[in-house]
Amino acid sequence: MPPILRNIIAIIAGIVFGSLVNGAIIMVSGNIIAPPAGVDLTTEEGLKAGMYLMEPKHFIFPFLAHAIGTFVGAYIAARIATKKIILAMVIGAVFLTGGIWMIVIVPSPIWFTIVDLAGAYLPVAYFAGRIAK
Repeated sequence: MPPILRNIIAIIAGIVFGSLVNGAIIMVSGNIIAPPAGVDLTTEEGLKAGMYLMEPKHFIFPFLAHAIGTFVGAYIAARIATKKIILAMVIGAVFLTGGIWMIVIVPSPIWFTIVDLAGAYLPVAYFAGRIAK
C-alpha cells in the first residue's frame, strides 16, 4: 500500500476511533458522577445553564474523555501510519481543535480550560505515538 494512502487511512481511523472512545466516556460519565440537580448535560443549552453549579468532580470525566479519546486515536493512527509520531501529533492537533471549539461554544472554568487544553491533547498524543513506535 502506498505510504500516503496508509497515512490517510491512519488519520481517518484515529479520528473515528478516538471520537468513539471520547463519546462513550462522556455518555457513561453521568452514571458515575451524577450531574448537579436539575442540570441537563445532554444539550448545549443545559451545559451552559448549569455550568455555574459544576464542582471539580464534574470535570473529571470530560478530561478523561478528552485524554483517553486522544490517546486511542493517536495510538491507532501511529500503529497504522508510516510517520508514527507525526501522525499521532496530527490526531492530537485535530482533537485539540475540537477541544478549543467546545470551550468557545460551552465556556468552562479557566482552571479546567488550562488543564484540559494543556494536558489532554498534544502531550497525550505524543505519548501514544511513542508507545506505538
